[in-house]
Amino acid sequence: MSGLARPVSPARMFWTDFAESRLALLGLALVVVIVLAAVTAPWIAPQNPYDQAGLSLLDARLPPGTEGSGGYVHLLGTDAAGRDVLSAILFGLRTSIFVAVAAGAVALCLGTVAGLFAAWRGGLAEQAVMRLVDLQLSLPAILLALVLVAALGQGTQQVVIALVAAQYAYFARTAHGAASAERHRDYMDAARVLALPPARQMLRHLLPNVLPPLIVVATVQVANAIAIEATLSFLGVGMPVTEPSLGTLIANGFQFMLSGRYWISVYPGLALLALIIGINLVGDQLRDVLNPRLRK
Repeated sequence: MSGLARPVSPARMFWTDFAESRLALLGLALVVVIVLAAVTAPWIAPQNPYDQAGLSLLDARLPPGTEGSGGYVHLLGTDAAGRDVLSAILFGLRTSIFVAVAAGAVALCLGTVAGLFAAWRGGLAEQAVMRLVDLQLSLPAILLALVLVAALGQGTQQVVIALVAAQYAYFARTAHGAASAERHRDYMDAARVLALPPARQMLRHLLPNVLPPLIVVATVQVANAIAIEATLSFLGVGMPVTEPSLGTLIANGFQFMLSGRYWISVYPGLALLALIIGINLVGDQLRDVLNPRLRK
């Protein structure tokens, strides 16, 4: 018996498959570093960029590597208000990540429930739910979010609501497709014969079988939410100036690009790009690991 190999845990098997891709590991490292930097921003940022009393117009638009009146070096320069760009990026990441994760979590829950219910119920209810989902999917997510934010106004809550409304249909379509392939299997027939409560049939039996594709969609939609929120904030209809995100920071320096003060917009843009690329690399590998049939 001692010569028998020990069974490998599912978690270890998952990590082994995930770690086969160096790009996925690079993406995961990017996401972890950026998230940790955002979480610890109040402690590691050289300056609180939104404390008006601590800002000085004498430090406005300083090039990267210049020492300011506060006695420390602005590694990434300052913007037009004298804010340290590095500090602004760290605090802006907090806003962007929070909005995207909050919207993604709510959209995941709403879309999954709608998709599971449509697949389990069938008939007219399925047709009504899925036609509504198809109608929404026919509209560009950024356009729908832009219209909703324009109607609701600026603010974190308003942006989250707009992102949820623009993204829940992707989760509903995915959940419905996966659940439709499972609803006529033997275990579902047995659950109906035993007259189990509908909630138990959907959550206990259908949900575990639709989670893998939903996890992949969730990573993609979080990255999309970050990009959409940044676009809305860049256009001036997303986050207010008092709660700036990466999109707001990019917009703040856009007017100074032609005058050579590139750092005000370029560095927040690079942080946004790194975050989105990292999440997408992780999502691509999760897709291949959770569904080996999709491997190239």
